[in-house]
Amino acid sequence: MNEPSIKLAGIRDVSFGKNVTVIQPVNLYECTIGDNCFIGPFVEIQKSVLIGDNTKVQSHAFICELVTIGHNCFISHGVKFINDTFSQGKPAGGDKRLWKPTIIGNNVSIGTNATILPVSVTDNVVIGAGSVVTKNITEPGIYFGNPAEKIKSE
Repeated sequence: MNEPSIKLAGIRDVSFGKNVTVIQPVNLYECTIGDNCFIGPFVEIQKSVLIGDNTKVQSHAFICELVTIGHNCFISHGVKFINDTFSQGKPAGGDKRLWKPTIIGNNVSIGTNATILPVSVTDNVVIGAGSVVTKNITEPGIYFGNPAEKIKSE
């Protein structure tokens, strides 16, 4: 019988601000998490991610490399960030030169099971549950759908 290679989730080389709450199990490594943040269970936050102050990341969220999230944000359950757009018709694999960044502004709420491709999102935005953000969001408001479109101004 073959034995699998087992890797444990955990917390490694993370810069935490003051008053941060983390609910285990999580996989957090080489990232920065600001003051007064909450990180729920079953969350993965990869290296070089920056999370601003007073931000909540709920359970089962996946935040990949090259993501920056502002202050006072809410990342709901199951939100997924993508940094590889398969620009060559397949996964980039280890070729990080093909990965792209995502920047989330301040006061942004992202609903359950939304998917965020490499984009910029301005301040004061709500992204509805299940939405897929494929383009930059440059105006405050409420966005919903696949692809996400503005349905209401702030």
